[in-house]
Amino acid sequence: MTHTTPAIKPTNVLFIICDEMSRQSLSCYGNQLVKTPNIDRLVREGSCFTQAYTPSPICVPTRASLATGQYVHQIGTWSSAEPYDGSVPGWGHQLLDKGHTVTSVGKLHYRSAEDNNGFSEEIMPMHVFRNIGWPIGLLRDQIYSYDGAPEMAQNVGAGESDYTRYDAKIAAESCRWIADAGKQQDASETAKPWVLFSSFVAPHYPLIAPQKYYDMYPPESVDMPLNYAQEERPQHPEVAAMARFWSYDDHFSEESLRKGRAAYYGLCSYLDHHVGMLIKALEDAGLYDSTRIIFTSDHGEMLGNRGLWGKSVMYEESVGIPMIISGPGIPAGQRIDTPVSLIDCHRTVLHSVLGETQQDAATHSHSLIDMANGFVPDRTLLSEYHDGGCTTGFFMIRMGDWKFTHYVGRPPQLFNLKDDPLEQNDLGGSEVHQDIRAQCMAKLREVCDPEAVNEQAFRDQQVKIDELGGKQACLEWRAFNYTPLPE
Repeated sequence: MTHTTPAIKPTNVLFIICDEMSRQSLSCYGNQLVKTPNIDRLVREGSCFTQAYTPSPICVPTRASLATGQYVHQIGTWSSAEPYDGSVPGWGHQLLDKGHTVTSVGKLHYRSAEDNNGFSEEIMPMHVFRNIGWPIGLLRDQIYSYDGAPEMAQNVGAGESDYTRYDAKIAAESCRWIADAGKQQDASETAKPWVLFSSFVAPHYPLIAPQKYYDMYPPESVDMPLNYAQEERPQHPEVAAMARFWSYDDHFSEESLRKGRAAYYGLCSYLDHHVGMLIKALEDAGLYDSTRIIFTSDHGEMLGNRGLWGKSVMYEESVGIPMIISGPGIPAGQRIDTPVSLIDCHRTVLHSVLGETQQDAATHSHSLIDMANGFVPDRTLLSEYHDGGCTTGFFMIRMGDWKFTHYVGRPPQLFNLKDDPLEQNDLGGSEVHQDIRAQCMAKLREVCDPEAVNEQAFRDQQVKIDELGGKQACLEWRAFNYTPLPE
């Protein structure tokens, strides 16, 4: 289906992205505990997409898809050791070619600042470790042990971390940049719209929140994880294998678990504070009414639910993300059930800054602006995973109320999210639902050939393993749960 985006008034774009924020952790998505008043304001003044997904529930591949509007399998950024290098042009490159300013502040998780990543300037960028990333994620011929797992449970509670200090600097630099942009606009009648990509790391672990925000959520009062009892945890073989590899939960006590969840909620409120700073900076600079704001996250966080921590699986807590857009031409106070993806940010940014843009045949991306105004694309959205802990590719799609995950060579999972929103009744092996699974499989094959994609991922990753010196060299690479800050 071809869709031509109607022309709109061009505006600036403030693109705010955080890291590891599940949409279930926000009050605007129904969380009754977490306080995020500034993000709530964006929802009141704009549109909130209730079914937004990441193209891959892991940082590095997702950020490549975000940059280009293409799925992971289209560009070959399979894992945490195969980062974006700017060679596939994205929305930033297109805007630079047309003379627009495109600035990033904070985390990018691309290969290197030496690459042409589609930005006029990268302020305090965080890229992958030593331009390589995390080679352990390439080793998928068997389930290896992950020595870094105990660290998450050991670092929970109140205080400051390198990441909270980094986020404070990102907020300050973003506000400074906005103030300067306001002055430049006052001095020029022909200034072109700009994009500021403000990329925070909260609420990504370490689960350490500044005291003020940690105190908002007394550990004894926070909720316990969903389906946490051993008998309630998933029995699917690939999910169980992921739990063995990412064995974070083995190291949590109930006390540290509660502290970790309290700190995560505190980090969500800490991030919300920075969102408020950026909104105020736009208002003070006289730019609020001429700027569209996109707020989202790269993926979610399991936070102990089902005995899982981190991301990397296809449950809603991991693969579901917030997606909010506000500003000129965006209906206020609207909640939209049309499924969307981070890949849609590609066409959205171009639409907003240029005023119009044609559908790109290489991407499944559609404009969030169009969808906020009623357009419903006829497509199947995909999320895929080819990184650490999995011995085969994961492919998740939505088909109406149905959520289907195909594991190449393994049993599938199937959930009806209308009847079973907490994904507690897996129908992947139900004889009654054979026809539904067949329909879902046909929909998946409209997007990609999962078996061929899986084979290509393993071939490409073997080449990368060889480039890095072989399996043993990858195993000996530094184990870490989060990328160290730039020097």
